Amino acid sequence: MITLIGTGHVFNLSQALLNVFEEKQPEIICVELDKQRFNALMIKQNDPEAYKKMEKNVPIIYKLLARFQDGMAKEYGATAGGEMLTAVNYANSHQLPIAFIDMNAQNLFSRMLKSMSISEKFKLMFSGLGGLFISKKQVEKELDKIEKNFDTYVIEIGKKLPTIKRVLIDERNQYMVQQLIVANEKYERVIAIVGDGHIPGISELMNKKEIKFETIRLSQLRNQDIPKDSSSASFSTEYRGI
Repeated sequence: MITLIGTGHVFNLSQALLNVFEEKQPEIICVELDKQRFNALMIKQNDPEAYKKMEKNVPIIYKLLARFQDGMAKEYGATAGGEMLTAVNYANSHQLPIAFIDMNAQNLFSRMLKSMSISEKFKLMFSGLGGLFISKKQVEKELDKIEKNFDTYVIEIGKKLPTIKRVLIDERNQYMVQQLIVANEKYERVIAIVGDGHIPGISELMNKKEIKFETIRLSQLRNQDIPKDSSSASFSTEYRGI
């Protein structure tokens, strides 16, 4: 059984995640990171000055998005990417294997920028700049809108920023599903921590492959509404399209 947990990188979800881990007793924990991003998170946590020097080499858009995440995380009393570190630390403390199931972020981002039209780059730049001034209240409002109609939200992204949707969402979903299939073949109880926006696409792909799984969404984590019994979950009932 695969348990897909949808998270938000700016929220403090540590205790909610630990509750799920204790309930599910995973044999392996998979995280939406590549090794390079994980190492960067560790450096950021342990040596902020070294991280600032390293950050100089990343694209400006990447920096803007990172600063937006950092700013919003502070609003929620969290550290951007803290939920991933919580998962890794739990795995280490319980001597569980860790699988980094995402594509290399820097290579992915470079390829995406090369593929984007000039108009897409401008839209992305302005959205990144605008994100620096979004309030916590606006984030909550946007989250509520997305949760109620995620399909429409993804369609809109595809219209405005087709390259971003194809590279950052669709291709990564396919890659992560391949990694989860490998983990599922080796272990009976698999937990995967991914951004909540990836849950619908990953779920759809796993349904097509008839893989048994369950989902725990970001809204459930934030409300501590964690299912206690997943024994009846199956591939045919888990994709809710939100």
